[in-house]
Amino acid sequence: MWPESIRKNIKTGPDREIISVYPYRSVCPKTVWRSLITDAEQEITFAGYTNYFLWLEIPNLRNVLRRKAERGCRIRFLLGDPDSDVTLQREAREGVPLTVSTRIRITLDELSKLADAPGIEARFGDDHIAMSVFTFDEQMLVTPHLANLVGHDSPMLHLRRHQPDGLFDRFKFHVAELWDEGRPVSL
Repeated sequence: MWPESIRKNIKTGPDREIISVYPYRSVCPKTVWRSLITDAEQEITFAGYTNYFLWLEIPNLRNVLRRKAERGCRIRFLLGDPDSDVTLQREAREGVPLTVSTRIRITLDELSKLADAPGIEARFGDDHIAMSVFTFDEQMLVTPHLANLVGHDSPMLHLRRHQPDGLFDRFKFHVAELWDEGRPVSL
């Protein structure tokens, strides 16, 4: 009886890497994002197709990232190419006035203001159009994008690495491959 009770109340299997599940990315508290960014010391990766919402949702993000980079934190942005066919197809599918390419260009503009910061890199890649993965050392936020919905309307998982080859490692490996295949962006 006791082991069954523990199994019901304490995560012991592969799902123990799941900290939280949000039905919409937009309901994840800003404090979660701020805490993950603030606490990361080694690496932050924003592998969202536009990453546009970050500049709106996280106050003073540019200066926070600059300070983190100056302290040795590697910061990477994997973005969609604003001029690619994939981006144009996504724009047609979403059908919203603030287009995908415009949202990418806003992120590029913000990143250009960080061009002199050490350790901040950006690459273009179009293979992550259907999923965003944001990594903060040993934690991550993953958003699988649903059909015609924009990112804030898609669900999100908050993960923490607890085991080799778990969900965290699988998503991290996926992003590493996309990064390696990506094309450098001049900041």
